[in-house]
This record gives sequence, structure tokens and C-alpha cells, in this order.
Amino acid sequence: MERYRDRPMDFADATLVHAGSKLRLADILTIDHNDFETDRMTGRRRFRILPRR
Repeated sequence: MERYRDRPMDFADATLVHAGSKLRLADILTIDHNDFETDRMTGRRRFRILPRR
């Protein structure tokens, strides 16, 4: 958290990260690539962002 303090996470993004971790889902449909390229799930797993850039 300290490393990315300049990139605050809003409630909606935090909810998606938490749900993805709990449900073990790595795919996310968003146009918000910048935030979700930084965000990680439990175990440092990255999201697979759809559609791709």
C-alpha cells in the first residue's frame, strides 16, 4: 500500500479486487486499464483485463 500511495483505490475498484480474490476470478471487463494493471489479487496474481488495449 505504501508503494502505491499516489494511486488511491476507490471503493468500486476495491470491491472488484476483493471479489476477484474471493471467487478466484482473474478476468475483468473494464476500460480502466491503468488502475487494474497496478492492482493485484491475493497472492500477487494479476488481472486479465478485457478488452485489451
